[in-house]
Amino acid sequence: MDATTENLFFDQAGLDIDATRRIVDTALNGAHDGELFLEHRLSERLFYDDGRLRLGDFDSSQGFGLRCVVGEASGYAHSNELSVAALGRAADAVAAVRRGREGVVAMAAPPATNQQLYAEDNPIDAVPFADKVALLEEIDAFLRARGSGDAGVRQVRAGLSSSWQAVRIMRPGGESCSDVRPLSRLDITVVAERGERTEMGHAGAGGRESLERWMRPQVWQAQASEALRQALVNLESVPAPAGEMDVVLGPGWPGILLHEAVGHGLEGDFNRKGTSAFAGMMGKRVASPGVTVVDDGTLAGRRGSLRIDDEGTPTRCTTLIEDGILVGYMHDRMSARLMGAEAGGNGRRESHAHPPMPRMTNTYMHAGTAELGELLARVKRGLYACAFGGGQVDITSGKFVFSCTEAYRIENGKITAPVKGATLIGNGPDVLTRVAMIGNDMQLDSGIGTCGKDGQSVPVGVGQPSMLIEGLTVGGAEA
Repeated sequence: MDATTENLFFDQAGLDIDATRRIVDTALNGAHDGELFLEHRLSERLFYDDGRLRLGDFDSSQGFGLRCVVGEASGYAHSNELSVAALGRAADAVAAVRRGREGVVAMAAPPATNQQLYAEDNPIDAVPFADKVALLEEIDAFLRARGSGDAGVRQVRAGLSSSWQAVRIMRPGGESCSDVRPLSRLDITVVAERGERTEMGHAGAGGRESLERWMRPQVWQAQASEALRQALVNLESVPAPAGEMDVVLGPGWPGILLHEAVGHGLEGDFNRKGTSAFAGMMGKRVASPGVTVVDDGTLAGRRGSLRIDDEGTPTRCTTLIEDGILVGYMHDRMSARLMGAEAGGNGRRESHAHPPMPRMTNTYMHAGTAELGELLARVKRGLYACAFGGGQVDITSGKFVFSCTEAYRIENGKITAPVKGATLIGNGPDVLTRVAMIGNDMQLDSGIGTCGKDGQSVPVGVGQPSMLIEGLTVGGAEA
């Protein structure tokens, strides 16, 4: 972070750096851990729907969060007022957690890092506002001019969003680190119609990149065409089959099932408290041989990547499952300290108003060696699922339900009719033991993932190769 950005928190905000350091030292004296998290954020959203610009929103916010940790107890205070007086009031509030307790900082400050995973330029300023609006109009016109036979485009929704977040994390003794995080995204939804039937398709792209990247014609036209393709495919869909059957998952975005059904269960806090279905299973087989799952926050430009997490720990690639064996959890500093592990750069928060907790970054499965055709050839009657919508997961039991937004019948080893209304029902710790074959086509998603946990949302990435899962329950309209 350069001197100009750092002034956001001190000269420009009226904070005195020496006074701030004294408050942090005093507030966290006798604690096991804690930090002052300073944030300045700019964000912009444009939303175009039904032939007109429906939303043009710009927001600027700043604030701090002060945390004091003793044992398993945590005191947290936050404010959008960046002043020494506000910091002093916060220090008095979080001191309550230390009453009757003593401790010393149990973990060293995170090491400094200079890995450059993304540029620090503000994506909001990269493109004039008029050009953004013109692009949304062009997307609308591009799609409305297309169709297929007797199918036409009834509605187009397109959005551009971008943000620029500068953070600084301060610890006792003058320790400090900082980061500047750009983020941008393009979303396109198409509603196609044939007669009285309407169906939807969606596509998008994003990451820690300039907004200009998603505005290139070859990028936005590819996403617009993909959204329309999905909508037209769904117009041809028939009721989904139901029952227990073999399921082939496509590469890329279907990794959202891996993220939800398995990833959350491997976050350190759930396992420390014994509420995860994976608690106490370290070193045991939790997946079929060949299944290797990692969480990697170091992928350049990816939506879930961070140079440092929101506690100041450099991100890294953490292996969670290796060749089917559970070998790691995702930790923030608290879960690492209490479980005798190392913090892995997974301490994340939505904003200064939220305390950090263990969260995923980019979670994906390594590729296998099989061609997609080999996976399909093993299925006599089943389902090929290549896009997902919403889902629900119970962390304690591991049970999940996911809805497919694009899926097809598999009949005698061939992909046949598209289906509508398919849901996948299973159990996280069980589903990976049913993986019978892994494809060689690992892909990451296009950069549109957002993860929710305990009321906080953060950007994430997912990915996987194609995989064959045997004996998965499919909910549908046709028995």
